[in-house]
Amino acid sequence: MSKSLLLKGFEVELFTGLPTGKHVGVSVAVTRDLPDFATEPDQRNLEYITDPESDYSFLGEALLLPRRKLRKWLASRQLTLLPGSTLSLGDSGVFERSDQFNPYHDLIEKNYGTRVVTASIHINLGLEDLQMLFAALRLVRCEAALFLALSASSPFLDGRLTGAHSQRWLQFPLTPAKVPIFLSHAHYVQWIEEQLANGSMRNERHLWTSVRPNGPRRPYDLNRIELRICDLITNPSILLAVTALLELRVLSLLKNPSELDPLKASELDANELAALSDANDVNAAKMSLDASLHHWKDGSQVTCRNWIEELLDLVTPMAMELEISEHLRPLRFVLDRGNQAMQWLHSYETGTTMEDLLKESIIQMQNEEFSINNSEEIFG
Repeated sequence: MSKSLLLKGFEVELFTGLPTGKHVGVSVAVTRDLPDFATEPDQRNLEYITDPESDYSFLGEALLLPRRKLRKWLASRQLTLLPGSTLSLGDSGVFERSDQFNPYHDLIEKNYGTRVVTASIHINLGLEDLQMLFAALRLVRCEAALFLALSASSPFLDGRLTGAHSQRWLQFPLTPAKVPIFLSHAHYVQWIEEQLANGSMRNERHLWTSVRPNGPRRPYDLNRIELRICDLITNPSILLAVTALLELRVLSLLKNPSELDPLKASELDANELAALSDANDVNAAKMSLDASLHHWKDGSQVTCRNWIEELLDLVTPMAMELEISEHLRPLRFVLDRGNQAMQWLHSYETGTTMEDLLKESIIQMQNEEFSINNSEEIFG
């Protein structure tokens, strides 16, 4: 099975704090004791990266092992991990520097402030063939809104409703503001070099967009695509399900590029595809699964939930062939009961306080880490 699957890895950003949901920054102390973790410019969140794996059973363990180590470290200090992708009960008016003497942190604080203080999941898929890598990049760019909708988990900021399901995506400073649909590797290299020359990007990593190429020496040596749009998905089974859908879409493209590469299969040109994708991302951030989107094939209007259901039907035969269909099952749960943001908003609207919601979700997040191999227990 694993021979047919792509290498996959995660970049995981997490918030730390009290069991009450209050954010407490300890990233410097964590990274001093736990070398698997890295600081972010604001000390209230931190990051770890998993090694690439193709098999989903190994991928799940690679995802959870660092979290369990971190949770043990935090518990000894009466701290815990917090769900959500924004400072739900925090203070976005204050930037809590993790390193007062780091010039890069100066730049981040001065130019972006707490707009970048978020938690998210970046999903990397390994692709060596550059022609297919950019075809996959185009497809995932055009469907990125669907993955944001499945993952949305940031309806709160500073103890109040934001009016969005993914406040993180609406506030995060996409850079540069406009990114084209890349026609080829050469087009990507030329465009990156232009952005570096005109100062709209400060280095080759300063491409903050829904999905981007990645590799050991960007923009020249590339070996994977990185989906960056997802909010923090705390439930590991749901994260593996989102990853499986993403991988199956890319594998379907590799099998049939003439039907799934938007440059070949869409009635829209590259400029129209870029504008459509960006607009879909914003709409998904606002309303997630209930959003009205436009399909990349012809620009027709479609509800986000229906589009995802259509994709699940399309990829199920391949999932069964690759023996990973069970990993898609949690997505039906999300479509039926809503993502994290939608569940929180429903409980809030029926009288549960924001503080109680966060307390309950902190406990649930911990419990789910030990139930990843028992989806029946989680999803009923």
